[in-house]
Amino acid sequence: MIRAVDVELIVLLAVSLSCRSASGGYGMSMFAAQTSPPDPCYDEHGNPRRCIPDFVNSAFGKEVRVSSTCGKTPSRYCVVTSAEKGDDRTRNCHTCDASDPKKYHPPAYLTDLNNPHNLTCWQSENFIQYPQNVTLTLSLGKKFEVTYVSLQFCSPRPESMAIYKSMDYGKTWVPFQFYSTQCRKMYNKPNRAVITKQNEQEAVCTDSHTDMYPLTGGLIAFSTLDGRPSAHDFDNSPVLQDWVTATDIKVIFSRLHTFGDENEDDSELARDSYFYSVSDLQVGGRCKCNGHASRCVKDRDGNLVCECKHNTAGPECDRCKPFHYDRPWQRATAREANECVACNCNLHARRCRFNMELYKLSGRKSGGVCLNCRHNTAGRHCHYCKEGYYRDLSKPISHRKACKEIPVTPPTTPSSSTEEPSDCDSYCKASKGKLKINMKKYCKKDYAVQVHILKADKSSEWWKFTVNIISVYKQGESRIRRGDQFLWVRAKDVACKCPKIKPGKKYLMLGNDEVSPGQGGVVADKGSLVIQWRDTWARRLRKFQQREKKGKCKKP
Repeated sequence: MIRAVDVELIVLLAVSLSCRSASGGYGMSMFAAQTSPPDPCYDEHGNPRRCIPDFVNSAFGKEVRVSSTCGKTPSRYCVVTSAEKGDDRTRNCHTCDASDPKKYHPPAYLTDLNNPHNLTCWQSENFIQYPQNVTLTLSLGKKFEVTYVSLQFCSPRPESMAIYKSMDYGKTWVPFQFYSTQCRKMYNKPNRAVITKQNEQEAVCTDSHTDMYPLTGGLIAFSTLDGRPSAHDFDNSPVLQDWVTATDIKVIFSRLHTFGDENEDDSELARDSYFYSVSDLQVGGRCKCNGHASRCVKDRDGNLVCECKHNTAGPECDRCKPFHYDRPWQRATAREANECVACNCNLHARRCRFNMELYKLSGRKSGGVCLNCRHNTAGRHCHYCKEGYYRDLSKPISHRKACKEIPVTPPTTPSSSTEEPSDCDSYCKASKGKLKINMKKYCKKDYAVQVHILKADKSSEWWKFTVNIISVYKQGESRIRRGDQFLWVRAKDVACKCPKIKPGKKYLMLGNDEVSPGQGGVVADKGSLVIQWRDTWARRLRKFQQREKKGKCKKP
């Protein structure tokens, strides 16, 4: 996690690391192979946890595009020096010449190894003064969470300059920070404005850099989080997470610090003494991986990407990988890794989608919906057999042969093997009438479920139906659960078709608790309400549930 730190200390540390790491330039290179066996994205028990890439100087070795470099035609320049503050300044003059490597100051010197014993400096042409400017543009190659941007100068620090960032690879730019002795005139900004939670994603202007000393070796370092009120709670601040994110950095030098020398008698000498010159441009930060990767690597196309864990994907691990849509993607935090979770499709589907409404209804636990269920299964989780197939209870639902086809003429079905007794009219009289559902009927019954009849088997006095409980709207003392179980109906009730049940069909069933004849399950009788299912009933039954919870369901 990025924290607000003393920018001078972090820059000095970064400079120290870049000086020591001549081979890779990073100190702790993000491209180095992991040497320790444990994966930092998981704890010692294999549980996911937040992980972040190493802190690096992301500018090291990268190309910087500049609008001005001296030496295209050989030109004289003079370096102003002074032993100490208050001493008279002296000028030593030299030649900048692109045809002579020893006399050239190219942009590559901005991001090479910064060695104080062999200082190399990029240098602009002489005296490019306001309203003209000089621009440095650096592409980081991917999104980084930037902690600081620093420039070490070989010339006096500019009187006015601005740092910009892009989040879309240079298509658009927004300001990061302004520096000027004339903030209002140059950038229409007040000097040293107070940063509050309302403006903590806005650039401010400061004149804190404008002391003319040292004439060489001066530093300008911008900390992205220093003074930002939400920096202490960065994990929970999407505003600051967005604020520190950048793919490109641009520095615009707007006005030279000439200390009035251009008005001297020898104005030509004065003009040759002022230019922009930088020995080191650093952009300190971490490869942006949203807490789901411990390093960045180059893909097959040579692009820098996060090595994503926690079932995430994308250049910044900013989405869930395919089939892991059971809950929405979230950035990892110190307390919660927010790992993406696979959809539960019982091994019968290869694709799924996320449904926010279902996720909220589940108490924010599960929102995955399986697509194109295979092996003759159906349902949100491919958890029951589709119409025309029945469940083989000898196999788990995840088995590819868990659902068997129902024969066109089953050997035993309620309609084909049972003759209707002659007294059925009087026997079923109590259950006759219009098959409608209302709150009164709902309240009279102990349970209310949606069932899919899979197959039927007859014993001496009972029919045993294998059913899949699709939805439970009301539970009796038996605490009915979703899934496959048995439904028991007396043989006479089946023979008289009260209730009327056929394998392969789906029904709404409302009934009362009764002890089953064996092997557990649910019992239905001539007093039960069994109606062929209509999808429009689901919403009505949920309303009945809510009314019952409010105490509006009183049994007679």
